[in-house]
Amino acid sequence: MSQTSGAPSRIAESNPDQSWLDPVWQPRVQLVLSLLAGGLLITGVVGGWWTESPVFRAMVWISLVIGMVYGVRAAIDALRNFTVDIDVLMVVGAGLAAAIGHPGEGALLLFLFTLSGALEDLALARTKREIEALHKLLPTEAIVERDGEWIETTPESLVPGDRIKVRPGERIPADAEVDEGKSSIDQSTLTGESLPRSVHPGDTIYAGTVNLDSALTARVLRPASESSLQRVLNLVMEAREQREPMQRLIDRLGQPYAWAVLAISLAIMLVWWIGFREPFSGAAYTAITFLIVLSPCALILATPTATLAAIARGARAGVLFKGGQSIERLSRVGSVCFDKTGTLTFGRASLVQAVPIGWSNADRLLSVAAALESDSTHPIAKAVRDGAIERRIAPAAVSDMLHAAGQGVSGRYDGDDVLVGSYDYVEPAIPACLRSRTLEVLTSVQRDGRIGAVVAAGGDHGAAAVLVIADAIRPGAEGMVSQLHALDVRPVVMLTGDNTVTAEYVARLVGIDRWHADLMPEDKVRLLRELKLERRKTPGRYPGVAFIGDGVNDAPALAAADIAIAIGSIGSDAALESSDIVLLNDDLACVPWAIQLARRARSILRFNITIALAVIVLMGIATLVGSRIGLPVPMSVGVIAHEGGTLFVIVNALRLLWMRGVPPRQSAQPARDAPEPAAATHS
Repeated sequence: MSQTSGAPSRIAESNPDQSWLDPVWQPRVQLVLSLLAGGLLITGVVGGWWTESPVFRAMVWISLVIGMVYGVRAAIDALRNFTVDIDVLMVVGAGLAAAIGHPGEGALLLFLFTLSGALEDLALARTKREIEALHKLLPTEAIVERDGEWIETTPESLVPGDRIKVRPGERIPADAEVDEGKSSIDQSTLTGESLPRSVHPGDTIYAGTVNLDSALTARVLRPASESSLQRVLNLVMEAREQREPMQRLIDRLGQPYAWAVLAISLAIMLVWWIGFREPFSGAAYTAITFLIVLSPCALILATPTATLAAIARGARAGVLFKGGQSIERLSRVGSVCFDKTGTLTFGRASLVQAVPIGWSNADRLLSVAAALESDSTHPIAKAVRDGAIERRIAPAAVSDMLHAAGQGVSGRYDGDDVLVGSYDYVEPAIPACLRSRTLEVLTSVQRDGRIGAVVAAGGDHGAAAVLVIADAIRPGAEGMVSQLHALDVRPVVMLTGDNTVTAEYVARLVGIDRWHADLMPEDKVRLLRELKLERRKTPGRYPGVAFIGDGVNDAPALAAADIAIAIGSIGSDAALESSDIVLLNDDLACVPWAIQLARRARSILRFNITIALAVIVLMGIATLVGSRIGLPVPMSVGVIAHEGGTLFVIVNALRLLWMRGVPPRQSAQPARDAPEPAAATHS
């Protein structure tokens, strides 16, 4: 308990210079010995009811001594730092109880105190393991090219520009760009992504992720100490050290409170003894019981256990909270504003659909288009190639390719002329009976602000298809708004600098409540402030407004929001630095999940504080009033109430670690067809 209140930990960190007693201070050993002390205490007390044998009395004293071993050590550590904390209060209380002839109550106090301390250490160790599991992702070796030979080295020795090789099953040693090879990368431990990510030459791969399929060669982009994994690890570790406002308040009041409890307990003993003329033993008994029940163990633990558990659970799901204040502010969010490009969408052209015309085979024509676009660097050509790869469609064997600048590409396949490009360019290869339908599909696609490329083969006896190119919607976006509404988060607003036609299409597809297009950065800030003012005027439990952007070009809006959330890749420096919360998962279903986690953490925190204060106030009053009306509170009851509250707070907070995560998405590919969601409001 002392470590969470600012005093040194009762469990010493291991190092070579420590004594042979080190194992005694380990949490698991402390747990075993505290249970032994409890067993001795129960046996001694029960046996003492039947006989006056000194053996049973000795068991009670042995139990007391075991508890004192841990209690006195912690109290000495506190006093060495010139502090009086909970450890000091507990040791004083147990020692005085034994001194006035109640060793059983003193042993019970130290047994429960030592037991709760061991459980606290183990619980906090669990939350730390959840967070520090990121350390295990740090690679320990690398294969680098030196003087034309591949040699093994440490990741720390790599410098930008080094050429590295990553074999299947190995962790990537540093952030790098793929030079040669194609493979799948498992990023689940960092981003929570359920499916591997395909990489090709030119793609970025990140330290700590695992190469699954084929060997890759890549060039290092940055030193291991500056890798994306290391920055994420630093971010989470810094978040763990940040304290909630309530925790900082408790820390400031801890010393005055402890001294006040000691002074008031001494005053009660003197008043009861001298003023009320009670026997000294009875007055001391009441004062010691009062000291025990007013010790704020549960109150001190209420905040850090809930905060650490929430940070740990979020980190495991790819939601990085920058401290407890981020959790608190997110829990108050009642409206969310999204950027479009790079947030609701991926921010790059993707093939979202291949629409066959008439009897045409869309897969065959996509295979032809991928072959025709194989040498082009245009974003649309890349979208066509990537779309074929996603659908596991191999490029056709096309020959005699000819590029027509600004129009398209032609070639020969299976004895037929094949073309891909604009309608005017491809029209001669489209069967005459399919041209009208092709124009109809193309017009519909363009009406939604998307791009349509036409591919055709075979002339009058051939086939045609329209390749629909768009900035694909992120997975989870289509169901996200309804999930936010279920959490009483509304309106959900989209603020974008894109054109009205494209914005309207995305808003309808996702189900956005309101949307604004053709915005400059200052327009986003103005609309965000207007929404904040609207929320302040609307009664409700959740007045906060969040802005979710890609962390690159949304800095003004992120700064203006009540809480700034960046959604990006693990390699996004801006996302890691410009926001309060970073969402590393491409699946937008993590947005409502993160809000739910924050609200649950806030609810548990408040409940824990309420329970802790209730135990202190009610037991304190009961102790004083009961002693005056002839119904004194037994010290054992005070001990059980005090330590029971502490154990309850710890266990209740740890429930956050088992909160259900974001449901794994079924496919890594973007949605092909738009459903018919409720119409959004353009204001």
